[in-house]
Amino acid sequence: MADLAVLVGLQASGKSTFYRRRLHAGHVLVSKDLFPRGARNKQARQMRLVTEALAAGRSVAVDNTNPSPDEWGPLVEAGHAHGATVTAYWFPPDLAGSLRRNALRTGRDRVPDVGVHDTLRRLRRPSPADGFDAVFTVRFDGRGDFEVHETAYEA
Repeated sequence: MADLAVLVGLQASGKSTFYRRRLHAGHVLVSKDLFPRGARNKQARQMRLVTEALAAGRSVAVDNTNPSPDEWGPLVEAGHAHGATVTAYWFPPDLAGSLRRNALRTGRDRVPDVGVHDTLRRLRRPSPADGFDAVFTVRFDGRGDFEVHETAYEA
C-alpha cells in the first residue's frame, strides 16, 4: 500500500534532511522548492504530481512547511482517495534553531526571517482528527540524526 508522508514544520527544521535520510528510498519527493521560482500555480502542480504518483501506486513525501489544514487538507484527501495511508511527520517549532540554520543557507535556499516568523504564526500540530492515519514527532537527536516517535493523543 502506498504512503503519503506529509512533513510539517518551520523552514530549516530538518524536514529535507529527514526526507533524504529516512524516506528517500521508498518515497517520491514532491516539494514546491523544486519548482522554478517563477512557476505559477504551484499548489495545483504539487497536487497533480502527488495524485499521479499515488495513482501509479508509489509512495510520496511532500516536503514543504505544510503549517495548517489549509495546506495539508487537500493532501490528506488525495491520499485517502487513492487508498494510501497518510502519515504526518511533525517537527515541533524551534524558532531560534531554525533561524540559526536558515542563516547558514545561501541563495535561493535562504528564506527571509519574516517568512520563518510567518510560518510559525500559522503552524499547527497535526493530529488524527485532521485525517492522518498516524502522526510522528521528529526531533534532532544531537548526534546528527533524528529521533522519531509516534505522537500520543488523548482519546
